[in-house]
Amino acid sequence: MSTAPVPAPTGTAPSGARPMVDIRGVHKSFGPLEVLRGVDLQVGAGEVAVVLGPSGSGKSTLLRGINHLEKLDRGRVTIDGELIGYRRSGNKLHELKEREVLKQRLHIGFVFQNFHLFPHLTVVENIIEAPVSALRRPRATALAQAAALLERVGLSDKADTYPRQLSGGQQQRVAIARALAPEPKVLLFDEPTSALDPELVGEVLDVIKDLARSGTTMIVVTHEIGFAREVADTVVFMDDGVIVEQGPPADVLDRPRHARTKAFLSKVL
Repeated sequence: MSTAPVPAPTGTAPSGARPMVDIRGVHKSFGPLEVLRGVDLQVGAGEVAVVLGPSGSGKSTLLRGINHLEKLDRGRVTIDGELIGYRRSGNKLHELKEREVLKQRLHIGFVFQNFHLFPHLTVVENIIEAPVSALRRPRATALAQAAALLERVGLSDKADTYPRQLSGGQQQRVAIARALAPEPKVLLFDEPTSALDPELVGEVLDVIKDLARSGTTMIVVTHEIGFAREVADTVVFMDDGVIVEQGPPADVLDRPRHARTKAFLSKVL
C-alpha cells in the first residue's frame, strides 16, 4: 500500500468543506490487467454522484474499493474523514483486521446488481440482521425501523415473505431497505437495475430518487442516462480505469468535452 503523496482530487464538495467520500490516487490491478489507474473523486455530504462508462472501465471495481471489498494497490479512501481499510501510523498504513473492516462497512451501504439477499431469511429478517447482530440493537427497535423502511420502499405487506416469492424489483427494494438499516453515511449502488426486467426498473429508480431528494449521500453506477440527468449532482464518466470527464449533468450529458464521452453517449442516448 503506497503512502506517496497523491494529487488533490476533483469533485463537487464545497470549497473548504470536508467531503463525505474522498478518493485519492486509487490504483487496482488484477494480475497484468490495470483496472484503476489513478482515480480521484470527492462526493460531498448529501450529494449524488452517478458513474457512467462502458463495461470494463473500472466502475464496479471502484465501488468495491470504496468499502474495501477490493484491496487497493495504491491510493486511499476516506469516508467522513475516516480512512477505510487501513490505519495510519506515522508515514505508514497498516491494513485493518477483517472484523474492523466489517465495522467500517456498516457505515457504507452497498446495493448489488443481483440483490444478495439471504434466501433462508424473510424480508424483515434480512433487514434486521445487521442492526441486531452487528450493531446490537434491541430486536424490537430493529423491527420498528424495518417496518418504517419497508413502508418507505413500498413493501409494507411483504415483511414475512421470502426473497424467492418476490419479483426482481421487489427484491432490489428490499436490498435497499437492508442497506439503509444500519443508517450508513453513504450508499453505493452497483448497476441496481441491470438485472431487472424493463418494466421493473422504474420502481427501483423511484426509491433511489426519493433517497436523493432526502439528502442521502450516494454513488450510483448505472447506465440509466435519464436517471443521471434527473438525480445526479455530478456525473462521472469513466473509461479504461480513469475518470475521463466529470461535472454537472447538463455539462457532461449535453455538452461533453471529450471524444470518448461523446462516443459513449452517442450509443446510449
